[in-house]
Amino acid sequence: MTAQKKLVVFVHGYSVRSTNTYGKLPQRLIDEADADGTISIDVKQVWLGKYISFNDAVRLEDLAHAFDVVVQAELGDEIKKGRRFACITHSTGGPLVREWWQRYWIDTKRADKCPMSHLIQLAPANFGSALAQLGKQRLSRIATWFQGVEPGTGVLDWLELGSPESWKLNEAWIRESTKMLKTARTFPFVLTGQSIDHKLYDHVNSYTGEIGSDGVVRVAAASLNANYLRLEQEAPRWDGDEKRWVAPQLKLVESVDAAPTALAILPGVAHSGTSMGILASVKDDGKPHPTVTAVLECLKVDTRADYEAQIARFDAFSEQTQLQERIEVDERFFLPDVTRIYDKKTMLILRVHDENGWGVSDFDLLLTGEHGDPNKLPQDFLDDRQRNHRDGSTLTFFLNHDILEGCPEVRRDNKVVRPAQNGLDEFGIRIIPRPLDGFVHYLPCELRATKSMHEKALRANTTTLIDIRMRRVVRGNTFMLTRDLAPKDFTKTEPGDPIA
Repeated sequence: MTAQKKLVVFVHGYSVRSTNTYGKLPQRLIDEADADGTISIDVKQVWLGKYISFNDAVRLEDLAHAFDVVVQAELGDEIKKGRRFACITHSTGGPLVREWWQRYWIDTKRADKCPMSHLIQLAPANFGSALAQLGKQRLSRIATWFQGVEPGTGVLDWLELGSPESWKLNEAWIRESTKMLKTARTFPFVLTGQSIDHKLYDHVNSYTGEIGSDGVVRVAAASLNANYLRLEQEAPRWDGDEKRWVAPQLKLVESVDAAPTALAILPGVAHSGTSMGILASVKDDGKPHPTVTAVLECLKVDTRADYEAQIARFDAFSEQTQLQERIEVDERFFLPDVTRIYDKKTMLILRVHDENGWGVSDFDLLLTGEHGDPNKLPQDFLDDRQRNHRDGSTLTFFLNHDILEGCPEVRRDNKVVRPAQNGLDEFGIRIIPRPLDGFVHYLPCELRATKSMHEKALRANTTTLIDIRMRRVVRGNTFMLTRDLAPKDFTKTEPGDPIA
């Protein structure tokens, strides 16, 4: 059988300033593809991308535009001959190429003509990174200043959890992926790890050792197996018993799941570093490496049936990885051992807007359990909560899925490290917005906790976008006309009834 020739393009991540970041992976792929015999990668057909992410004026959209120009300039002749390329990205390179794919092929209804055959993302920050918010702070600016570069706030703005730009790209993916992947000839893959290289741990920043991540990107934030929920508040009505206007119900009006997408959680790999990094730890030593093996498996996918089979294999592989890495123990002399339990996690990104699309930034948001009681949520269910700096209407919650779902006891050496967790049967959301009165205001509301909401919103290794539409209440006396020509002070005018 004649080996299939593959054009391969590598795209690096944020803040990279040298193509040596790709290390030995390109050559290992070439060598092992040749040894495999079913595919072939010619060294002349490997392009190492280099782009500028450390300039504050550069945004991810600019990089996507520049990438489109480079693809046409460097690969145009091959593309005209009908050849296509596989793209292997690391970290920020993943959403960069996805932005290009969405903007220039999916949005233009030409997804079936896209010259990219495979998008293989290594540790991609598809839904952002908790570290991005910290990257714009003063310590980062000092560090990058000593290195002679800017921190790249334009790219970091996109990468901050819950950014409007990442929301737009990911909602489009969730809505369009099922239909698009049926006809498109591009196969997306996510390969990521959940291990922490403790040599790179920053004691000032706990995100670098966050369980459920690779030290930079959470598994749930890397995965494209996401879903979208839209909640709407009911219209205000007069409550005769309470003698006030109310709109207490939030209703689930839309639920959309992204198409099943290949996700492999690789054992023992972290985001970066030469000892454990998903990219940099690949050595020219002939020893098997999970990144090399997984990338080659992706490159062999040629049909929709191949892709669906690979999804199933990666699902089983990921389940095995998370089972094997369930417990990590640091044994210490003269001190108690440190035991870490690697639970599966889930991420919720909630955006609170009114019916006009304006953001509601002043609100309290409570997650609730059975009977709508926030006190019914299990202990240690919440790992992190972060509000987007530029869009105060967006909150990201990082939750312990295993504790919320319920799981068996965790044992080590026949000793119980943690007892069995009962989990949660129902899940809901309560919002107390501000202002609560006046000429223009909002009213509290709640999506009552249900089993259905628990199943839709809380999924392992997954991000759920929850779009909440509040009713903006405008009172009747906000604008008035009068036939009384005599001057009259209306400073103390009462708001009046809500406008229908």
